[in-house]
Amino acid sequence: MQQYHIPTEIKWGRGLAGKIGELIRPLSPTKVLIVTDPGVRAAGLIAVIEESLETDKIPYIVFDQVQPNPSSGVIHSGYDLLHENNCDIVVSIGGGSSIDTAKGIAALATNSGHILDYEGVNKLRERPLPHIAIPTTAGTGSEATQSTVVTTPDHFKAAVLSPYLYPSMAILDPLLTLSLPSHITASTGMDALTHAIESYISKQATPITQALALRAVHLINQHLSTCFFVGDDVEAREQMLLASLLAGMAFSQSRLGNVHAISHTFGGVFNIAHGIANATLLPFVLKFNLPACESKMADISQVLGKDTLEWVQIMNQKMSIPDNIKDLGVTLDVLPKLVTDAMRSGNVLVNPRKTTAADIQQIIEDAYHGVI
Repeated sequence: MQQYHIPTEIKWGRGLAGKIGELIRPLSPTKVLIVTDPGVRAAGLIAVIEESLETDKIPYIVFDQVQPNPSSGVIHSGYDLLHENNCDIVVSIGGGSSIDTAKGIAALATNSGHILDYEGVNKLRERPLPHIAIPTTAGTGSEATQSTVVTTPDHFKAAVLSPYLYPSMAILDPLLTLSLPSHITASTGMDALTHAIESYISKQATPITQALALRAVHLINQHLSTCFFVGDDVEAREQMLLASLLAGMAFSQSRLGNVHAISHTFGGVFNIAHGIANATLLPFVLKFNLPACESKMADISQVLGKDTLEWVQIMNQKMSIPDNIKDLGVTLDVLPKLVTDAMRSGNVLVNPRKTTAADIQQIIEDAYHGVI
């Protein structure tokens, strides 16, 4: 049996974030916890959220301690603030780290214990508090997924997966992405592409997830360059937000593959931002996977209008994304841990080509030396 299910209510439109108070009023909120990171707050992006809540006389408090590759400690700090202030709705605004952190906070509000108690699949017992996700980057698709990734004290990125973790609502407002720096536009855009490609070729892909993934590839092909080189093109920004959403809707069901299995180790061990790790690794994993999924790769190449591997290499170069992981700060002195942690990922099991620890090691070494 195959199935597709996403309970998240999705709304998109220019300026929609400024109506958050109106949108959550039916939930009868007592107090809202806004979850974000220092950069998003400093950029003034949460001001429109605050103004709307104040207009609708909805009390709120801000938790702005989210960092890239959020740790379990950050999630528990956010939960403590929520608990102390009797908040009953969580609103996240930011990239994947903020949205993932908010998922964990909302889950802890109704599920006792430590967030890492729920590592794995379907371990949450109770539905979390309502969570409204507002992405400010077009990359992670976390607003449409059933997972949160948590960095453990031993620098492993653990995944908590449950249908309960889908946000109650996702609000896509392209106006929030207009000030996104070009290097983040690049890394998050290629992150979305990685999601779409890995979802399409996954062993768990279905006709529905593949349709979503291919449409995401098409939109990225059409609009990522404009977002990077122009920046303030609202139409392009809006289409990239939709591409990221569609890719998230795809991989929420199909899982991913070796790019994510390996890149998560880079985030856990070296604290490398997830998007740039994916973008840099993608060509090396594409080369490895090609013999196992040539027809599917041909489908993607047809949408891109160019060989997929070639397209990715050209796009990375145009946007100044490194062609090796050494330039990201990866070192090989911890190679055994990188291999072991990558093999712990469930994404390896759905990667189209059967993968051994020796394969993971070879991919990492090739990516370190920039050898395709």
